[in-house]
Amino acid sequence: MAEYNANFITEIIDQDIANGFADRIHTRFPPEPNGYLHIGSAKAIFINYSTAKKYGGLFNLRYDDTNPVKEDTEYVESIEEDLRWLGAIPDGGIFYGSDYFDQCYEYAIKLIQDGKAYVCDLTADEMREYRGTLTQPGKESPYRNRSIEENLDLFQRMKNGEFPDGSKTLRAKIDMASPNINMRDPAIYRIVRAHHHRQGDKWCIYPLYDYAHPIQDAIEGITHSLCSIEFENHRPLYDWVVNNIDFEKKPKQREFARLNITNTVMSKRYLRELVETGRVDGWDDPRMPTLCGLRRRGYTPSSILEFVSRAGVAKANSLVDIKLLEYCIREELNASAPRRMAVTEPLKVTIINYPADETEYFEVSNNPVDPEAGTRQVAFTRELFIEKSDFAEVPPPKFQRLKPGGEVRLMGAYLVKCEEVVKDAEGNVVELRCTADLETRNGSPADGRKVRGTIHWVSAAHAVDADIMLYENLFSLVDVNAVPEGTNYLDYLNPNSLTALKHCKLEASLADAKTGDRFQFVRMGYFCKDSRHENTFNRVVTLKDSFKLPG
Repeated sequence: MAEYNANFITEIIDQDIANGFADRIHTRFPPEPNGYLHIGSAKAIFINYSTAKKYGGLFNLRYDDTNPVKEDTEYVESIEEDLRWLGAIPDGGIFYGSDYFDQCYEYAIKLIQDGKAYVCDLTADEMREYRGTLTQPGKESPYRNRSIEENLDLFQRMKNGEFPDGSKTLRAKIDMASPNINMRDPAIYRIVRAHHHRQGDKWCIYPLYDYAHPIQDAIEGITHSLCSIEFENHRPLYDWVVNNIDFEKKPKQREFARLNITNTVMSKRYLRELVETGRVDGWDDPRMPTLCGLRRRGYTPSSILEFVSRAGVAKANSLVDIKLLEYCIREELNASAPRRMAVTEPLKVTIINYPADETEYFEVSNNPVDPEAGTRQVAFTRELFIEKSDFAEVPPPKFQRLKPGGEVRLMGAYLVKCEEVVKDAEGNVVELRCTADLETRNGSPADGRKVRGTIHWVSAAHAVDADIMLYENLFSLVDVNAVPEGTNYLDYLNPNSLTALKHCKLEASLADAKTGDRFQFVRMGYFCKDSRHENTFNRVVTLKDSFKLPG
């Protein structure tokens, strides 16, 4: 896993250890199983897992399955798969928030008995009206002073299913004049009749996250509940729950800035909408910021964690350039990816002075920056394919590829010269007839002439037919979280985010590529064998970009 540098969180923990707060650091990752994890989740995983590892502690996976309406076992399974793919092994255990429903209920009874919770009949709209504003205090519910006995009876009857959904809530009795709106008698239980993926129909009341989460942390022995910055204003409620239930060991909540990236969205609601409306090819569409989408596209766990590490751990929200993510995978694949030749828009080339029935093999490097990667044998025959863009009948200035009467080096093979251009009835170039300098197999021409251009190619007889998917940013707007007034984030979907190139011609060795294998297609970029479609390769990232690391 990427290096975990000192930050404000480690400073807090160092101080806590010095003060004797905890003997062993214990963290957790608490995803709600209502969608697939995205790269923002990777930051939370990285911080929690790496913090535990840094201090020799434990790391839990706990599913926040307290809302049965949108939860599904599909998401449960995908979350653990993504976590393990990143290398964040939950050595502290795998748990479910729903495992603690009985304890949450008993603690709610205790709060009622202590006069710290009451059953309220206000509707959701009325609760909002009573809550007040940032500048005006709230007003107390007319049900706030019910007796302990009445509250116990009503809460029991809520549990027994005697009341309609949404008709009553259990609220913590705190302070309706608190400057923090989250402390103005927040709801901690609501009535919801929905089948739960683990509990079935046992419950028709469910605890809310702000109430259940600190209880779950305390039961599991979590020392530091590290979460994103939007929960900072909820911390007083977290502490209230922990303190008023009188846990012996009290966890601490501390917050860090979320990961926001240019040209994409991180909201599960938006991601789900993209999937359900068919604007993308599922949660694992390679344009999506989901971990399964990034995996299908060809990103590695190490590149994602390196990106998260470079983006940094801070309290202030910021927008990170997606080009930093591309930089991280490009640097990794430059060192590790085998090189292969692929022709995306094939143009036939016939070597007229080469025997029609002959095949010879050229030894080509697998990776010039890694000598230990060795070499491979590439077949050469009379008929080849090159890129259409590597030929120009009327070349622009400084064009160094093939042209009528021009000469280029076929990468790793002979020099060839264009002798004749063949066109169809519409005037389209369909074939180049060339001669090869057969003395140049192992080096430069005998007469010392200079040939500047080098192009890639594949043998027509040995070529693998495949589709290549070229991906760009899903959104054209840099900050999709701040769309201009009067517009919708969907207005900024990039219509050119996917270009599908059909019937490309790849060198023969790629016939053996396995799902997830990554290659550099020379002069084109880095590509990964797709997990869903046969003979399809997804572009991970282009070869070069103008991005520069900060500093």
